[in-house]
Amino acid sequence: MVKVCVTGIGLISALGGNLEDSWQNLIAGKSGIRLHQPFPELTPLPLGLIGQQPSELTMLTQMVVASALQDSGLVSHAADCAVVIGSSRSYQASWEIMARQMYEDVANLPVSSFGNWLDTLPHMNAIAAARQIGASGMVLAPMAACATGIWSISQAALLIQTGQCQQAIAGAVEAPITPLTLAGFQQMGALAKTGAYPFDLYREGLVLGEGAAVFVLESAELAKQRQAKVYGEILGFGLTNDAYHANSPEPEGKSAIAAIKQCLERSCLSPGDIDYIHAHGTATQLNDQMESIVIQRLFPQGVAVSSTKGSTGHTLGASGALGVAFSLMALKHQILPPCVGLQQPEFDLNIVTAARLSKIRQVLCCSFGFGGQNAAIALAR
Repeated sequence: MVKVCVTGIGLISALGGNLEDSWQNLIAGKSGIRLHQPFPELTPLPLGLIGQQPSELTMLTQMVVASALQDSGLVSHAADCAVVIGSSRSYQASWEIMARQMYEDVANLPVSSFGNWLDTLPHMNAIAAARQIGASGMVLAPMAACATGIWSISQAALLIQTGQCQQAIAGAVEAPITPLTLAGFQQMGALAKTGAYPFDLYREGLVLGEGAAVFVLESAELAKQRQAKVYGEILGFGLTNDAYHANSPEPEGKSAIAAIKQCLERSCLSPGDIDYIHAHGTATQLNDQMESIVIQRLFPQGVAVSSTKGSTGHTLGASGALGVAFSLMALKHQILPPCVGLQQPEFDLNIVTAARLSKIRQVLCCSFGFGGQNAAIALAR
């Protein structure tokens, strides 16, 4: 089987404008979540904004793609590189602005106002990334709710493993702070009022965040040939669906367990081989309950667990990609990142409350999305 390595990472989050800053702030136990009121018609809410105002999808994508390429030491034009960049919300912000313009000013609206609407179709962000780097290979634009990031990386790894390409740029980008997204989550009762507290007895719900993480993946052979630096290896992944409910996870986590087992099997690992689990940990009642059951059922009690959403907010489709980036940094530096925001644990798990040095060889990163989309990926030093 072809080994797949990560040779470049581009990341931006509410914690920092790049990978290094985000990582340093994370291990210092800081949070990028603040109270904001980006839309006057909605009450102030805790949000993980990158700047003072909601970010724009195209800008975020350009920045992280350029960072990942630079980090990997690749030239700017990677013609035979596959592009797998997903998003759960994609250009929803643009559609909301267009809809508002349409309804507010139907009579006087020139048709030219919507001249670029084709550029805002859900898959166009991945195509824009391909244009940016001059990649003429295959382009995929996965959409799997909050499991999008891990799904994108897994798909890219599969393309390399099956010999369809030797190099891929993969990840997810999310700029989800829009009136409709906020109002929708608020109606569901899923939004926190003060902050994100994963696995806490007094957790309130999720805090929306924006962010992006993109990786350069390549076959170990090519990485060696280029003498590229390597963050880690992608061992295997598991992808399943609950087929249960539109937004509630299946309470016993049967399909989530199946995804993790599938991932471990494909990675030739047993549960005891995992040194750290980067949990989905959204700080909602249902997710943290289900995920705790899954971890307790599958893994030895001592395995270190943390969620980074108390630091970055929940970046929806990008959250798994951010998780993979932080997991690779944990492997590189041999540091377990903390579960920021956790004060009083509700579950009997070995949750990392402060960053600490630890021997980390294999890591599991999990995402569980709406519609029961489950994704797990195993990474190694």
